[in-house]
Amino acid sequence: MSLRKEKAARLKLSVLDQTIKLIGKKSFDDLYVEEICSKVKISKVTLFKYFPQKEDILLYYFRIWCLRRAVELREKPREGMQGVLYLFDKLSEDCENRPGIILSFFAYLADLKRTPRPFPVKVEEKKFLFPEVAEIHTIDIQSVDQMFEKFALEAIFKKEITRTTSTRDVTTILCSIFYGSIVTAHINQLTNLKFVFRRNVELLLKGMQ
Repeated sequence: MSLRKEKAARLKLSVLDQTIKLIGKKSFDDLYVEEICSKVKISKVTLFKYFPQKEDILLYYFRIWCLRRAVELREKPREGMQGVLYLFDKLSEDCENRPGIILSFFAYLADLKRTPRPFPVKVEEKKFLFPEVAEIHTIDIQSVDQMFEKFALEAIFKKEITRTTSTRDVTTILCSIFYGSIVTAHINQLTNLKFVFRRNVELLLKGMQ
């Protein structure tokens, strides 16, 4: 790893780490770039070199979230509905611990003026995040949609879902639960997110068996 690439990786991860600490339960919109730069001890020019828009930090956060799931699933594979519940459990845990950044990311996805796109995570960043994982560079980051599609296909194959339904339709419904449950829970001030997700999945399965 070259010194330049190492420095860039450390800086990006530091920006993400400090953003998570600063945002807490407040909205990302209320967090100023100057605050992040002050904590990381960099200039605004430097920050925008790696994150051209402030909102790119949100995209980076969720890309890292998906990477963590990929690593965990390689170490402890889950299939079908167990995989689905695993993703929901992880999201509920993160939303309870970091509601500000999760809700802000979902708000970003719903903004008509912005086109969500995957934010790149480089090999050096993977190595810093998971120094104990052998061949971390070989682990691909899948989107939430891709992970749900895999689990949906497995659930159909394992007959956890028996009603004739396309994998694509099941994937779309699971993604709707993934994003919609968080927003609904926030609107209604529901606190046990894990229960909310599991109840929604239970209702879904009843309609597909």
